Amino acid sequence: MASILEEYVVKKGLVITLSLAALALVACSQDQPTQSATPATPPAAESGGGTSGTVVETMNAAGYTYVLVDNDSEKIWAAAPAFTVAVGDSVVVPDGMPMHNYHSKTLNRDFPLVYFVDSVLNASAPEISAASGMAMPAGHPQTNTTAPVDVDLSNVQKAEGGLTVAEIFAGKTELSGQNVTLRAKIVKFSPKIMGKNWLHVQDGSGDAEADTHDLTVTTNVTAQVGDTVLISGLLTLDKDFGYGYQYNLIMEDAQVTVE
Repeated sequence: MASILEEYVVKKGLVITLSLAALALVACSQDQPTQSATPATPPAAESGGGTSGTVVETMNAAGYTYVLVDNDSEKIWAAAPAFTVAVGDSVVVPDGMPMHNYHSKTLNRDFPLVYFVDSVLNASAPEISAASGMAMPAGHPQTNTTAPVDVDLSNVQKAEGGLTVAEIFAGKTELSGQNVTLRAKIVKFSPKIMGKNWLHVQDGSGDAEADTHDLTVTTNVTAQVGDTVLISGLLTLDKDFGYGYQYNLIMEDAQVTVE
């Protein structure tokens, strides 16, 4: 009986010892970070990377355009949905999602850090600058912001309880910060710039020489040049997007109904 009891105690002790050893191994594995290859898509960090500068290298891959931007203090990589750009162009890169140790399979290239952004503004591309309606930085030649095609404005009727484009410009100081309604036609439509659709609208009022005939509007609604639209949104004076890009008057995040 004593020998049986002794054998049981020995076996029981061995089980306990093995259990404790297993627990110790688990604890050690939890304390040590797992070493693995850099993932194809590293985890996103906090947003950042907003800058402006000159493109010193660029390439396209899988529907994206990559640009290496020199802002005089450092060079950063940024990537956005494909856009037209060339080495030497002046660009504005908004805040974006930083990806560390990013490997592009298409390019077969590793980037220590690249910022993925909704869009990159190319100040050297007339079609982008004009479409966005932004004032160019000091010293940059101004681009034509008039309609690229002729749009018939003869039958645009003033919205009930609303204002005309000319009236908005005439009363812009008093109207700043207020919601305003107008009916107009789209003379230029530029999608997905800084995450928004940009409209230039006219109703036949205002003075082209004084630049009081064309109102810039941002919206999430998609429309086409020539559409008659009812627009309601907040007017803002002297809107500054940074990096020298400013608006004297803009209607932001407008509700747009195609009629």
